[in-house]
Amino acid sequence: MEKICRQTMTLTEEAATVAIAAAREQAKSMGVSVCVAVVDASARLVAYTRMDQAPLLSETIAQDKAYTAAAFGLPTDKWYPMIAENPALLHGIVHTPRLVIFAGGLPIQQDGHVVGAVGVSGGTAEQDLSCAAAAVTRLTGESR
Repeated sequence: MEKICRQTMTLTEEAATVAIAAAREQAKSMGVSVCVAVVDASARLVAYTRMDQAPLLSETIAQDKAYTAAAFGLPTDKWYPMIAENPALLHGIVHTPRLVIFAGGLPIQQDGHVVGAVGVSGGTAEQDLSCAAAAVTRLTGESR
């Protein structure tokens, strides 16, 4: 009989806290206030913070960026280039709840497995991506 279950690697709460600290440090160094969300391999929220003065709308966007990156194992800024030339996808998939197609969400990988993701919102797309990249680099040692 084939196996009917598998073991899943997932991000710990301690790692999520480390990721948030790295993203906050990067945001502070750029003089921007952001929201940071970290999810596990199942895209469930593990840790979240909203820096003082971060836009309120960014709360949901940061969580949705992390969700998107974990659910698809793909950085959120990779979506638009994939769908830009396909009108059906461009105008259809963007209505999918929680899907974000702009920068700021990155998957976190270990041993080739997506174990979680980080989402950052509150700055420009480039600032959000820089903060998310700082979080991933702190955890994995790999830079984006």
